[in-house]
Amino acid sequence: MKIYNTLSKRKEEFEPHEPGKVSMYVCGPTVYNLIHIGNARPMIVFDTVRRYMEYKGWQVNYVSNFTDVDDKIIKKAQEEGVDSSVISERYIEECKKDMKALNVMPATIHPKATQEIDGMLEMISTLLKKGYAYTAEDGTVYFKTRSFKEYGKLSHKNLDDLRGGNRSLLVSGEDQKEDPLDFVLWKPKKEGEPYWESPWCEGRPGWHIECSVMSKKYLGDEIDIHAGGEDLIFPHHENEIAQSEAANDKTFARYWMHNGFLNIDNKKMSKSAGNFFTVRDIGEKYDLQVLRFFMLSAHYRSPLNFSAELMEAAKNGYERIVTSVSNLNYLLEKAQGDVPGAEEEKAMEEAKGFVQKFEAAMEDDFNTADAVSAIFELVKFANTNVTEQSSRAFVKALKEEIVMLSDICGLIVEKADEILDSEIEALIQERQEARKAKNFARADEIRNLLSEQGIILEDTREGVKWKRA
Repeated sequence: MKIYNTLSKRKEEFEPHEPGKVSMYVCGPTVYNLIHIGNARPMIVFDTVRRYMEYKGWQVNYVSNFTDVDDKIIKKAQEEGVDSSVISERYIEECKKDMKALNVMPATIHPKATQEIDGMLEMISTLLKKGYAYTAEDGTVYFKTRSFKEYGKLSHKNLDDLRGGNRSLLVSGEDQKEDPLDFVLWKPKKEGEPYWESPWCEGRPGWHIECSVMSKKYLGDEIDIHAGGEDLIFPHHENEIAQSEAANDKTFARYWMHNGFLNIDNKKMSKSAGNFFTVRDIGEKYDLQVLRFFMLSAHYRSPLNFSAELMEAAKNGYERIVTSVSNLNYLLEKAQGDVPGAEEEKAMEEAKGFVQKFEAAMEDDFNTADAVSAIFELVKFANTNVTEQSSRAFVKALKEEIVMLSDICGLIVEKADEILDSEIEALIQERQEARKAKNFARADEIRNLLSEQGIILEDTREGVKWKRA
């Protein structure tokens, strides 16, 4: 398996630190609002990486954090007149709902920054003792960037080139810094902000320190893969490397993976431009499996352009697979005999070639675009070769291969049978008649049956109304 390593700028053979096990840290969202489709791309991409590694038999320890203390969270809390934790907990739960709808598996653990403050204080103290950090008069603690000789090795720029990206690091003012490139590890509290006690001042951590600490706690000093969006290479991931390697005296992460940017109609997504979409926005128009399919239709390192036309193409592509599986299920019911014929056995061997093609694409830096193409080839092969005269073993083998490869991509292609509107109306009518006959047990049974199917009944003056949950 080869992975493109941002650190070396080339594909490298993947060899985990511990045989049979993979430690992977993926930077999660700052929880102050519903996640947007830009947030969704790394979630989907690296969930798929994890799924493939588990398919290959590795045990993956997958950590993805929630940044639950941040200026944007505090600002929203002040606007609503509530505690910051109310905002962060609300949007953590909403994020989890969206992740589930996208079929993104929960991480092994989702640590929260506010629950890891002690570890941050400990790492900052270590950096101060080792001479990699210093304290300003107001209690702000800065990392001494030039003291870490390899700073810039991830973004492949020298220190002077990096000054331009320094804007996002400014918190307390340039005049306190020994060098404009130094960045904040700990900052003093402001009026109305959450804060914690520290040896330096009452305050809160800088953004970068949290990932270094959570990665160390849950994965160890040295991890296999650190991943996130391309926008995190500098300053966030560059600063993580400096903090972690200065504190721990070990290589922080062996492989750095970054997904490309997501544009909307070839423009950068922004609220001011009116082209900003949350996952919920897209979910109102499409099955979110279509969004997942769309995200995997390009190589993860390539820029991805989102448009209505491309989403329609993704919808058609996804439905092509779903329809094929549905047809195979139908033919499975019609199939005769459990023993494949000689021609079928030959075809089953041929079908394994598509699985190998899928695996080859995934092992070449997780080329999901080519992997999806292999699924389409398998779908076409099944559509062409399976008939009502096919054996059960043959139909089952092809269907299971399509479902298996789709599942590795996190695509749900085998849909549960959905109760039809006409069936709902008939059951409601039966329930009404049962109530008139005072057969309340049957009436309750029907209500429960519909509830299990996601159908909510409302008894109103105008009669019974229903909706899907």
